[in-house]
Amino acid sequence: MKIAFIGTHGVGKTTLCFELAACLKRLDIGVDVVKEVARHCPLPINRDTTSGAQEWILHTQIAWEIATAAAYQAVVCDRSVLDNYAYMVHAVGRRPDLEPLLRHWLGTYTLLVRVPVLGAPAFDGTRDTSAGFQMGIDALIQELLAELDQPRLELDPDDRDGWIGQVLEAVGLPRHSPQLDLFNGLGRHG
Repeated sequence: MKIAFIGTHGVGKTTLCFELAACLKRLDIGVDVVKEVARHCPLPINRDTTSGAQEWILHTQIAWEIATAAAYQAVVCDRSVLDNYAYMVHAVGRRPDLEPLLRHWLGTYTLLVRVPVLGAPAFDGTRDTSAGFQMGIDALIQELLAELDQPRLELDPDDRDGWIGQVLEAVGLPRHSPQLDLFNGLGRHG
């Protein structure tokens, strides 16, 4: 199982990745997170990115997903090839030579989960804080999703507390661990 949270920067994908991974662990599913590749890129990112930087990010994303999937039952991805490609399109335009790879790799995800924009991005040492840039990337992601007719779960911006439950339900998993809660009621019996 491979689940990718997709969307522009600053929407909470990283937090959701770790929340989902914790839920999967409680369900006794071996899981690891493919962290956001762009943060490790040795080349310029954000609005200063280059074609080379975006190629590095796209191919490294794929490599990390392959390595993680070989070792774990479940992989939770902080981005997918689609949103990484959107940053490339924003910077240098469409790359028809890469689109067959993009289409093929999109088929490897069990579920894409699009995270909506709830506010402008906050500076975290790496992230670009321009709301215009953020919204431009979000628009490109939505355009690519529509053009590629890519199925995905669209999270409801008004139900942030229910997002992880929606993801679990979408992949056919229970919202809560079926294991006995050993600590439930300890205060009453101890």
